[in-house]
Parts: sequence; structure tokens; C-alpha cells
Amino acid sequence: MRIVGISVALVALSGCVVADVRTVHGAPAAIQREYASSTAFYSKHIIIPPGYATIRLPGIIPDPLPAGDWGDTERQAENVFAKVAAALKEAGASEADVVAMTVYLVAPTPGGTMDFDGMMRAYGRYYGSDAQPNRPVRSTVEVAGLVRPGILVEIEVTAAVLASR
Repeated sequence: MRIVGISVALVALSGCVVADVRTVHGAPAAIQREYASSTAFYSKHIIIPPGYATIRLPGIIPDPLPAGDWGDTERQAENVFAKVAAALKEAGASEADVVAMTVYLVAPTPGGTMDFDGMMRAYGRYYGSDAQPNRPVRSTVEVAGLVRPGILVEIEVTAAVLASR
């Protein structure tokens, strides 16, 4: 009976593994970005074709100001976006290559709400501008706290670059 049970399980699982292997001939197709409108702050969806490698940055937090405080949400977001740009450059990418972003925000005052507008002012200087029009898919989440008191912003980023870079 055990042999029958194992055989049935293997037959049931045999269809669960599907491999779709494609050979890319010539240059890979461009990443496709779909926006709800020309002024949308983020992509509706992004399609990354074969031939691209992904770069995953961990959650990046701001540096404190020289006075030892952290500053407001906009200042922290500006600092984090600059650190993201530097990390992407080090990995051979840029803000234009960012395909996904998760933004974690903490309310600046206990019992208050996150400063989404402050984060967006900084975001607009790096994404969706005339100089860099690409916008990633993005989630923004309000959280109760981050790794240290006073930190209001943490951002995770995924970028996609041609694998041959």
C-alpha cells in the first residue's frame, strides 16, 4: 500500500515542475513599463524580458544629521534616495533601472500619520522627472517603527539591468 501511495504522490507532483527555457538571440527586448497616466508616480506593471539580471538592495535608512538628529521625512527620504543612487551606481545601475520599490514610513509624531507628501517631494526629484522619467512599481507602507528611534524612512529597491553589463 505504501508503494501505491508514493507512486500516486509522485504522479501528482510530476506536473508541478515546469521549465520554460528560452535562448535569447541578439539583444534582449527592452523592459516594458505601463503607467496609468503620464503623471502617475509609479508603474501599473513592468515586464522584464529574458536577458536581464536583477539587483536587489536591502532596506536603506538615512544617515543622521551632524547635530545627531534625523531630520524630517523629506530630508530622510532625500538622504535615502541619494544612498540608493550611490548603491545602484556601485552595482552598475542607475535610478532608471529601478523596477520595484517598497517604502516604509513612520509617523513623525506618536499617534500621527506618515508624511507621505514629504516622501513624495524627495521621490519626485529621483523618479518620474524630465531627467529620469522611469518610475518603478511601488508600495508605500506606514509602520509603527524602524530599526532606531527617529528614523522615519526605509526603502528597499530592485533594479534590472542587461545581463551583459
